[in-house]
Amino acid sequence: MKLAIFGATGKTGKQLVEQAISTGYEVTAFVRNPAKLGLKNERLTIMQGELTDREKIELAVTGADAVLSALGPRGNSRGKSLTQGIQNIIAAMQQQGVRRLIIISTPSASDPNDHPDFKIKFLAGLVRLVIRPAYEEITSIAQAVRKSDLDWTIVRVVMLNDKPKSSKVRVAYVGTGDVGIQISRADIAYFMLNQVQNSKYIRKAPVISN
Repeated sequence: MKLAIFGATGKTGKQLVEQAISTGYEVTAFVRNPAKLGLKNERLTIMQGELTDREKIELAVTGADAVLSALGPRGNSRGKSLTQGIQNIIAAMQQQGVRRLIIISTPSASDPNDHPDFKIKFLAGLVRLVIRPAYEEITSIAQAVRKSDLDWTIVRVVMLNDKPKSSKVRVAYVGTGDVGIQISRADIAYFMLNQVQNSKYIRKAPVISN
């Protein structure tokens, strides 16, 4: 099977690429700067491009069984460039008939299955207050994905760390009391890759933690 991975040079993105290759997937990593990835493998194709380049994005997703995105806004995000990039990815997938999309997000992008939770509400409110451009990107990206007709999964996470993969992931929704706020980047990648051939969370936005 083939995967197209966006945001591959970040810490979580690198985990996605490394674990996908070790699992046996053929991977196309779409990156702005190939030097930042620092990986070479016979099952890895590195494609250099920008999220504004629709033709290159379409080439990257051509023949893919699934598209995974570890893209996330920075505090100085301006103009919703990531939202536009996700929209370009969605358009390319629709053009090429690729159905499966799995992206990383946060509880700032709410879900109808969520329940009131003071801690999460406080953290989301803090993000909205302190880094509002990033908050707006998070919510607008989720809206763009939800509006699509793709088989999407929005994987929401709160606080990330660099602990080793445990393969133990709790999955729930905000306010259920069944999920925490910490998860390793390695376990995020593990969970996302498990969704490639799993339909349980299609068109759903669970929160995951260790």
